[in-house]
Amino acid sequence: MAVEEKRAWIMIVVTVVSYAVYLALVLGRSGDGPIAEEPYAAALLWTVGSAIAASILLHITVALLSPEEGRIKDQRDREIHHFGDHIGQSFVVVGGVAGLVLAMAEADRFWIANAIYLAFVLSALLGSTAKIFAYRTGFQPW
Repeated sequence: MAVEEKRAWIMIVVTVVSYAVYLALVLGRSGDGPIAEEPYAAALLWTVGSAIAASILLHITVALLSPEEGRIKDQRDREIHHFGDHIGQSFVVVGGVAGLVLAMAEADRFWIANAIYLAFVLSALLGSTAKIFAYRTGFQPW
């Protein structure tokens, strides 16, 4: 397995775990009142920060444990990386538009922040899945 494919798997696992922890924290606090009134900012910042730190640490670990020749990116690796990033970034745009629409509709900040956070999560998952799919099934540049 190529190092870049391992990095895509790391991104998927870290993203899923951090978002699941965030949802457990926010939904676990919700009582009988509206969920939009629950505190979410600290949980969001901590889970995003922890996911970034875990991802960096795991990427360094994979790079250190991989053989020297496995760390060299070839043209195919670069094209798959760009392919996955372009696909994943579509959800960043969707999240930005959703945040704008929610702000114009005067939605609560809770919903705006969570829509944007969900878009980032989906962006990471879709981009990483596209990379893994390209590594596993072959890659046809456009």
